[in-house]
Amino acid sequence: MAQQVQQPEEPTIGRLVADASRDISSLVQKEIELAKSELKVSVQAGGIGIGMFAAAAFLAVLAIIMLSVAIAYFINWNGDGLALHWAFLIVFGFYLLVAALLVLIGIRKVKQVKAPERAITQGREIPKALKGRA
Repeated sequence: MAQQVQQPEEPTIGRLVADASRDISSLVQKEIELAKSELKVSVQAGGIGIGMFAAAAFLAVLAIIMLSVAIAYFINWNGDGLALHWAFLIVFGFYLLVAALLVLIGIRKVKQVKAPERAITQGREIPKALKGRA
């Protein structure tokens, strides 16, 4: 007796839809996992970069302090210049003037900030365009 070879049944539409849905779901999950892993690496590198900037800023502050002391001692010039307390007050006053100047420039720049008028106008036109009244 010859064995009869069974041909595989053709899948139903429901089966095809279920398989496609499962495959799409799996694909989306894998894409999300990939994005998470890439984001983790990027965030880690960004964190290290921010840490380096913070360390550099801290060292710059220390350098400014040392420079300030050096300038005060330069003004004093081993006792031949101004008294040491006056030298430190001069350096302090200089930094106070620089800070005041930066505040004034900052205030002027903040006053220049304006609302994005063109974007607001275009945003108001969107509902009209969606209704077909462009």
